[in-house]
Amino acid sequence: MIMEFKSFIIILMGAVLVNNYVLRSFLGICPFLGVSKDFRNSVGMGIAVIFVMLLATAATWPIQRYLLNPNGLVFMQTVVFILVIATLVQLTEIILKKYIPALYKSLGVYLPLITTNCAVLACTISNIKHEYSFLQALVNALGSGLGFLVAMVLFTNIRKATEAANPPEPFKGAPITLISAAILSLAFYAFDGVIENLFR
Repeated sequence: MIMEFKSFIIILMGAVLVNNYVLRSFLGICPFLGVSKDFRNSVGMGIAVIFVMLLATAATWPIQRYLLNPNGLVFMQTVVFILVIATLVQLTEIILKKYIPALYKSLGVYLPLITTNCAVLACTISNIKHEYSFLQALVNALGSGLGFLVAMVLFTNIRKATEAANPPEPFKGAPITLISAAILSLAFYAFDGVIENLFR
């Protein structure tokens, strides 16, 4: 039981800090750069991604285990997972439109972009690749979503600070944004090796 709890903590912390899809693998960059101008939108997008990642994992893991693997349809994994994710994003869009219309309006085009957010697809495929159990897969999905949220929130504050600092004209806009993202990404490399040695 203790070993299982330790494995959950390692998977969770590893997904948030070490294997952060945005800052380490550069997946999900479009919403990361597009929505991170406003704190509220960043949090909203992060929560939406967590929600979709958890639902996508809960749906794709049993599909892989009980449908694709036994019937020799592993080659259909990517197509099936994308269809599942697209359906779940539509569901999220309907829920936000009905219950949180302000957030739905502010996210605009970036909400449907979760469908093509490769971080969500990468998370579902990673769960299968690492042969996680169902609970481990859910923990990994939660950690991956939290990692996306952490990256969004940190980057929102960094963007506000860099814009307020009035950088030189050639660096204004996209250049200073990309440089800031690169520096934030480098900072996360400091967590390498920490998670593996957490319980030693």
